[in-house]
Amino acid sequence: MKGLVHGMRLAVCGLAVVAATQAMAEEQLIKGNIRLVIGSTSTGGDTYQNASIIAEELAKKLDVNVKVDAVGTSAAFKALARGASGNTLMFFHDQSYLGNLYGIRGYDDIFTEYKVGPMVSINPGDAFLTPKNSPYQTVEDIVEAVGQDKQVRVAIQPGGVSEIGYSALKNAVILTHPGKEDNLVAVNTGSQSDKNQLLFDGQADLIHGSVQANEQYTRLPADDQKAMSFAWLMAREGTLAQANEEGFGQTNRDALLGYAEPNISVTLNGTDNFTFDKEFFFIYNKDIKPEIVEYLDQALTEIYAEGQVQQTFKKNFFIPNFMASAESERYLKEKATTYQKVIQAIQ
Repeated sequence: MKGLVHGMRLAVCGLAVVAATQAMAEEQLIKGNIRLVIGSTSTGGDTYQNASIIAEELAKKLDVNVKVDAVGTSAAFKALARGASGNTLMFFHDQSYLGNLYGIRGYDDIFTEYKVGPMVSINPGDAFLTPKNSPYQTVEDIVEAVGQDKQVRVAIQPGGVSEIGYSALKNAVILTHPGKEDNLVAVNTGSQSDKNQLLFDGQADLIHGSVQANEQYTRLPADDQKAMSFAWLMAREGTLAQANEEGFGQTNRDALLGYAEPNISVTLNGTDNFTFDKEFFFIYNKDIKPEIVEYLDQALTEIYAEGQVQQTFKKNFFIPNFMASAESERYLKEKATTYQKVIQAIQ
C-alpha cells in the first residue's frame, strides 16, 4: 500500500512538472532564439562548459533555441547593452565585477550599469600550480620564501580571479613579512595555455590554473618539463567537499582537499584564511523587464527542482549553486565589497 501511495505521489509530481513546463512554453515571454554571450573567447574553458550545461536545460524548459556565443568580455557587454528583450543574455563569473574593482578598461560596474541575474554554479577547482620539481610545494612555502628575499614570479591574467589570488598572496606577505611584498612579482599574460607555457619555459614559478585544465599535468613524472603540482585551491573547504568523491581525472576529492584551507593557509587578516569560490551567474541588460527576470528565475527554479542539472554539473566537477536574481545580486554585492578590501590592502 505504501508503495502504491508513493507511486501515486511521484506520478502527481511528474504531472505537475510537465504542466509547469508546458505553461512556461505557452507563456513564452522571450520570443525567438536566445543568444547567451559569455565573457570568454574559449570554447573549452569552464565558462563555456557551465554556460552550455545551463543553456541546454533552459532550451528544453522554455522550448526555444539557446546558443552559447564565446565572444569575450568586451564584446559580451556591448551585445548585452544593445537590447532588453531577453534575446541576448550574458553569462560570466566573478571577473565581471573584479575587473571593475581592479580598474581594467572595459569593465563597468555591473551593479549599476547592468542587472545581475541568477547564480547557477561554482567551479571549486580554481587553483595555483608550481613545477613538480620546484622548491616551493605550497603557497605557504612561497610566502615564506618571499619573506626571505627570494623573488617569485606569478603568472596571472590581470583583473580576474587569478589576480585576486595573487592579491591575496601579496596581502599575506604584507601581514607576515611587511616590506617584502615586492618580491612577489606578477607576470601578466592571457589564456591558460599562455600561463602554462610560461611555466614550461621556466619564466614563472607559480601560475594560476584549474583542476579541470591542469590536473593532467600533475600526473607527469617530475623530470617532464610539463610536470606540475597543485600548490593551492582557493575554494572554501565546504564547497570543495560537495564534489563527487572521485574528484577529477586521477585526483580524488580527498587529495584535492589537501590543497585547500584549512590544510593550506593564506592569511586574510592575521586570523582568518583567504578563500574564494569562483561563481557563475547571468547578467542582464539594465532595462530588462521585471516579468522577464521573474520568468527566467522561475524556469531555473523548476530546472533545479527536477534535479538532473545538479548531476550534470557535478559530473563535470562543478558545484550546482542556484540563487534567484534578487538573492544573487545581494550576495554578489557583499562578496565584491569583501574582496575590494583585499585589493585596497595591497595598493
